Amino acid sequence: MISSGRKSVSAIIEALDLSQPLVSHHLKELKRTLLVKVEREGPFVFYELADPRILDVLQILNRVAGDLLAARKNYF
Repeated sequence: MISSGRKSVSAIIEALDLSQPLVSHHLKELKRTLLVKVEREGPFVFYELADPRILDVLQILNRVAGDLLAARKNYF
């Protein structure tokens, strides 16, 4: 959701159609791991990726996971 730029928490909640506690939990974890930057403007909190290279890493991990799953013979 934030790959295309800075978003408010309310915009993320609305776009993803998820509960506020769930979105807040995930955003808190992303902040804790330094993957996002957080800015407060009055009553609003905005999130954006800390570094655009994060998207490259996620795309690589997605391809690796797909390759590993395709190579599996048994699913446990």
